[in-house]
Amino acid sequence: MRLGAVVIAYNSAEHIGDCLDSSLRFASDFEAGILVIDNASTDGTVERSRSHSGVQTVENRENRGFAGAVNQGFQILNDAEAILILNPDVILLDSPSKLAAELTVSNVAAVGGKLLDREGRAQAGFQVRRFPTAATLVFENLGLNRLCKWNPVNRRYRCFDLDPALPANVEQPAGACLLVRRAAWQAVGGMDEGFFPVWFEDVDFLKRLAAAGWKSRYVAAFSARHAGGHSVQSVEWGQRQLYWCGSLLRYAAIHCSTIGLWAVGISMLLGWVPRAVTGMFLQRSLRCLTEYEKMFRLVGAYLWQGRSEARLP
Repeated sequence: MRLGAVVIAYNSAEHIGDCLDSSLRFASDFEAGILVIDNASTDGTVERSRSHSGVQTVENRENRGFAGAVNQGFQILNDAEAILILNPDVILLDSPSKLAAELTVSNVAAVGGKLLDREGRAQAGFQVRRFPTAATLVFENLGLNRLCKWNPVNRRYRCFDLDPALPANVEQPAGACLLVRRAAWQAVGGMDEGFFPVWFEDVDFLKRLAAAGWKSRYVAAFSARHAGGHSVQSVEWGQRQLYWCGSLLRYAAIHCSTIGLWAVGISMLLGWVPRAVTGMFLQRSLRCLTEYEKMFRLVGAYLWQGRSEARLP
C-alpha cells in the first residue's frame, strides 16, 4: 500500500525538527511523500521544516485549523492510498508499515499505535478512547473525571480496561498519530472543518466512519513518542477555553440527543465557574468574566438553534 505522511504544524518550531527526522528515517515507507502543512506559524516552523531535504512544505497564509489542514494534505498527496496524520510533537519509533499491515482488511479505515510520554510510559487514557457520550462530556465539563479518575464513566471513556500490550478493534485511536485509508476518508467526506481550530474533529471523523461500517484498529507493536499539547499552549488561556468548549458543543450537537445536548451545555456553564475564578486569580484580571459571557452566548446559541445548526460548516 502506498503511504504518505502529513504533519499538521502551528507554531511548532520547538518540535518539528525531531518529528521530521524520525519520519525521514522511515522515508522508504512513505512512497507518496512526507508533507508539512503549516497553519500560519510565526515562530520559524516553516524555516525548520524547509531545512529538511525530502520534505514538502506548504505554508498557509491563514490558520485553516487541524481538520482543514488534514483535508488539504489528502488533496495534495493525491496518489497516497493511506496517509499517516502526525502532530509535530510526535517522534516515530517504529516503521509505519506495522500500521499499514492492518489495512489489508478491507473494512479497516484507521489504525493507531502505542503513544509514549517523555519518560517512555504509555499514554493510557489518551492513545485509545471510546466515543464520548453525553454523560462523558458532562463529567468532563464538571471536572469529575479529573477529581475521580477511576469513576466508571471515565474508566469506560478512556479505555482503562484495555490491555495496551494486545492489538484490538477500538473506537477512537488518537489523532496525534493516525494512519487513515484514503477510501475511508473519501467515503465520509473528510474531516469536518467546522471543528475549528482544533479538538474533536478526529473524534467526529472516526465516529462517522464507524457509523458507515468502517473499523479502527490499535496496534501494540507500533510505538511513537508524543509530547502533547504544544501548539494550543501558544493560544491565550481564555481563547483556548472557548475553542475547546465550542468544539465540544459542536460534537454534542451532532452526536447527542437534544436532552443530552442540554445536559452538556448546562454542565459547561456550571463547570466554567471555577475555571473563571481560577483564571481571575492566575491572570489578576476580570477578563475571565467577559470570557464567561462569551461562553454563555456560545452555549445559548447551540441550545436554541438546535442540532441541525451544528452540521453547517
